[in-house]
Amino acid sequence: MIIFYDGYCPLCIAEMRHLAKRDKHNKLTLVDIQSPDFSIRYPALDWHALNARIHGLRDDGTLITGLDVTHEAWKAVGVGWLYAPLRWPLIRHVADAFYNVFAKHRYTISYLLTGKKRQCDRCIPGEPNEK
Repeated sequence: MIIFYDGYCPLCIAEMRHLAKRDKHNKLTLVDIQSPDFSIRYPALDWHALNARIHGLRDDGTLITGLDVTHEAWKAVGVGWLYAPLRWPLIRHVADAFYNVFAKHRYTISYLLTGKKRQCDRCIPGEPNEK
């Protein structure tokens, strides 16, 4: 599975590092949508949609989003059971609503939880960054 993540988001980066450490069988390909060559490598994908929330591309070509990506990614590295409750029918809708709030405010939430600001070399002027 390919995971498209926001390389400017400190929490997103941390999760991708944890996934990479556990991915002993190379089941995941982690792709930073903020990399300069992203649109060249993946011209058919809508960068704005990918930037709004995490996306994953299954081996069969199916594009998935949000906590479905998180669950499948952790399942691929052997600990999907930790995230399985987030996909249970009654919890799923609440968890997805919380994820949508997180995705929209991920830079602020990342800063509040980690003390790290948006990490980028080419941020929009006036936006928080790590320069």
